[in-house]
Amino acid sequence: MTTPFRPHTLLVTAAILIRNDGAILLAQRPEGKTFAGLWEFPGGKVEVPESPEAALVRELDEELGITVRPEKLKPFTFVSENCATFHLLMILYLVRDWENEPVGREGQTLAWVPASELGDYPMPKADAPLVPQIQALLG
Repeated sequence: MTTPFRPHTLLVTAAILIRNDGAILLAQRPEGKTFAGLWEFPGGKVEVPESPEAALVRELDEELGITVRPEKLKPFTFVSENCATFHLLMILYLVRDWENEPVGREGQTLAWVPASELGDYPMPKADAPLVPQIQALLG
């Protein structure tokens, strides 16, 4: 008798970076990475023994060169999705306050996008359902 496949859970965090004018930062996944060419909210994997907040602060520094204080991360929502070989649990935070101007430090293209235009950018399956929630939040 075979044991049913039980995928492991991958815990990731992501930021919805919102500029003063209401534009939201999207990052395009570079060539050579899974989902290359698709647009996503910046963030990444939570490493042992990090908290989700510490992981997001680290990822935003590594990916974008910005400094975010943990207390400036505001929990927004989460995504739970079966991705065949793993289960994705992504925690999203709203971020309106950071230091430095974001730059693509890992070869990714960045775009500041009005909330009303988020749906015009092709996104991974996990990110796309967030667009209506963000648009409702920002009007």
